[in-house]
Amino acid sequence: MKIEITARGAVFDGLEFGDVGAYEKITGRLFEAIDPDHPLNRDIVNLDRAPRNAAGRVEYWVDFCILKPVDAARGNSRILFDTMNRGDKLALIDINGTERGEGSNDPRTAADAGNGFLMRRGYTILFSAWQGGVGPEDGHMQAGFPIATDGDAPIVGRSREEFTFGITRNPVRAPLNYPAATLDTAACTLSVRQHEHDARTPIDAGRWRFVSEREIEIERPSGYGTGALYELIYSARDPIVMGLGFAAVRDAVSFFRRTANDETGTPNPLAEGGGAPACEHAIAYGRSQPGRFLREFIHSGFNEDYDGQPVFDGVYTAIAGSRRIFLNHPFAQPGRFNRQHEDHLYPGDEFPFTYASRKDGVSGRADGLLERARARGTCPKIIHVDSSTEFWQGRSSLLVADENGEDIPTPEQVRLYLFTGTMHAGPAMLAHPALYSQDPVYPLNDVDYTPLNRALIVALDDWVSGVAEPPSSRFPRVTDATLAAPTPEATGFPAIPGVRWPRWLNQLTLIDHGTQPPQPITDKRYPVLVPTVDADGNEIAGIRLPDIAAPLATFTGWNLRDASFAEDALMLVGARLDFPLDAAARAASGDPRAAVLERYAGHGDYVDAVRAAANALAAERLLLDEDVARYVAAAKARSWP
Repeated sequence: MKIEITARGAVFDGLEFGDVGAYEKITGRLFEAIDPDHPLNRDIVNLDRAPRNAAGRVEYWVDFCILKPVDAARGNSRILFDTMNRGDKLALIDINGTERGEGSNDPRTAADAGNGFLMRRGYTILFSAWQGGVGPEDGHMQAGFPIATDGDAPIVGRSREEFTFGITRNPVRAPLNYPAATLDTAACTLSVRQHEHDARTPIDAGRWRFVSEREIEIERPSGYGTGALYELIYSARDPIVMGLGFAAVRDAVSFFRRTANDETGTPNPLAEGGGAPACEHAIAYGRSQPGRFLREFIHSGFNEDYDGQPVFDGVYTAIAGSRRIFLNHPFAQPGRFNRQHEDHLYPGDEFPFTYASRKDGVSGRADGLLERARARGTCPKIIHVDSSTEFWQGRSSLLVADENGEDIPTPEQVRLYLFTGTMHAGPAMLAHPALYSQDPVYPLNDVDYTPLNRALIVALDDWVSGVAEPPSSRFPRVTDATLAAPTPEATGFPAIPGVRWPRWLNQLTLIDHGTQPPQPITDKRYPVLVPTVDADGNEIAGIRLPDIAAPLATFTGWNLRDASFAEDALMLVGARLDFPLDAAARAASGDPRAAVLERYAGHGDYVDAVRAAANALAAERLLLDEDVARYVAAAKARSWP
């Protein structure tokens, strides 16, 4: 490993964070050359076909960024690794509550620290790229991975691209993940369908063209909404060795955690005074795509460094559902992820789903996400959290319910939590509509789950440090009737005036990926269940924040696309369905839910209910005292009918 530091200096305008003091930012690049024949590297697809240097090793590089206490002795001797999401930094948004913006990827000002939680706790925050093919725009962190070849010839294979444009412009252009081996449109197939389950309609070769080997232009046919799915199957070349992303995380964290100097003698910036780094523990955080990356990272045996030591002692996997990632494949596209409408047939959603090892009755396979790590003694402590959306879009029920609808036990080194009544990316979605695309049918869910992230990061740290075990799992289960079939009758969802129950959710069958397009094996289906709800339509199981325990609305993890996009297709956002104001409004609309003024005697009564709900969570170590105060202050500041 060789380190190149490009910048080092003060950050957050020199703001001091309590006893920890000021922070500094260090940015640079790591260069590594790995042995493709080493047992820990042999499963990286196409690594054996990557160019080698004179020593027979495969070279790669990744960008890194470190936020650390200026005085390391005042820190907590812990690395919190923020697993990149398509080159973006997320931890300051998801844990510190920073507003998503320019400072998210290039933290500089005091505002970029948000509420300063991670800094006040003394964490060294490490960001290191792992996804190849990401461009530098918007401050994305990049990784330089080699292209596999067949000797002196390029590797060519069939690849599939799916596009959803969300706009009315015509014609429209679309980028390709891999360059085309031929620009002859007759050698490709392009089709369109309005909904994922619709039959494909071929688009004549004369209605589209290659602008270049990396871009096509389509003259879109009439009769399709802005959310129609366009599917291109073509001969691609030059596959990136994407699986190196797993090795890149392993090697970067191991270097910063345990090594005093790089191979040229350059000091590790986390090693003060020339000795080994003062790092007692390393914890990984990953939300959405990074959460899926971490699940596969563990499953594929990468939580072990070359000295046989664990890379991470703790892993915080957020809103990944039962999914993994389309990364360690010949023509991988790790930005894809399977949803009810988009990217439905891409790899990354295959057995195993669970952390427990088991025999799967649908595929006939036996495995578990922790199988390799257990065998090698490198299994981390894991906190896995999901929003309500993940039960609809990420099939979270497969974590705890098998193909017969029977309970699957959770291993002792894992905790599962549902953030009740929340949506996929939380408040980041509200401030940035481009993240969810198009207008939802119902108002957006505005429940903020960042306070739960803060409490559970503390719980995970305490767990890996041997201070205390985390709170017991809070996740829907078949055995306590908090998981059920996805119907309003089975879940108990009330008949709210003007609200349609979803027609679909993200179902799963075995899929034949040996053909293009992939073919679902319809008689090999996994049952997908969703949480049951109370009389208000709010989910019963999970961690019920004050928004849910002292409610003013029904909060769902699902919302529907409008007719201009792909009518009734599921979104990655949830809905907020306000209660009627008073008994007269309830009676006039026929709403079965109690009205706001029937629930609370007045504003003070509502504030008391919020305070009681927040204090109850704090008593169970599911909310920090500072966030109890925030909830109470927000309730007091709320305008009252």
